[in-house]
Amino acid sequence: MQPVLFDFFGVKVHAFATMASLGFLAAALLMQRDFAGKRVPRELAWWIVATGMLGGIAGARLHLALWNWQAFAQDPLAFLAAPSGLIWYGGLVGGVLATWAPIRVFGVPWLRAADTAAPAIALGLAIGRIGCHLAGDGDWGVPTTLPWGVAYVDALAGWPHPPGVRVHPAMLYEMAALLALVVWLWRVRRRVTPDGAVFFLYLGFSGAIRFLVEGIRVTPVLALGMTEAQWIGIAVALASMLWLHRNLHWCSSAERADQDE
Repeated sequence: MQPVLFDFFGVKVHAFATMASLGFLAAALLMQRDFAGKRVPRELAWWIVATGMLGGIAGARLHLALWNWQAFAQDPLAFLAAPSGLIWYGGLVGGVLATWAPIRVFGVPWLRAADTAAPAIALGLAIGRIGCHLAGDGDWGVPTTLPWGVAYVDALAGWPHPPGVRVHPAMLYEMAALLALVVWLWRVRRRVTPDGAVFFLYLGFSGAIRFLVEGIRVTPVLALGMTEAQWIGIAVALASMLWLHRNLHWCSSAERADQDE
């Protein structure tokens, strides 16, 4: 764990900001490669990343405001501009809404662009989770005696445990699962139809991943022993499964190439 990677002529380079930036960069490059195969202008990838980043941050902060309404009401601008306190599902909704305009301007069907964005979102989040781990932002798990347990003693969020206690590095678990999802989505992206299939596969599996990771994280319970993220994960996964049950079709690579033309 290393919240500050290094000091560059008096300027501290923070791990979380660095890994988040690398995540956005990797997502854009991955989208560019897929757009090229679909004969979609490659620059759309950068527009999606730029608008998705701004919309995602806004959505994440507004989602947090729902659970901290008093602090938000006292100083809305300061609350929204704070550097910490981001909720993933709020960020996903905000990012999706923000990217609608540039995708439409480029004349690309939204679901087709979303299929390209899906593996990129998973890759960007996986890289971002490395930043969460290095910074110790509070997303860790419950105490464990397993040999890979981590003590986040210099965590930016504050370390609540006494010396000798180690916890599950939940961020790294989620990172590993997301990277596996990236590889799988990338391999099947040309074998599924219609437009939207890859995106809904991403939503379904990422919802399941978040549900499982939340089971060991130190997140407040919302109802029936489950956290808010678990409830949202269930809803997202079930809605995605319903869409896929009604629409998903597996095809050969040649068939998909014909449709892209």
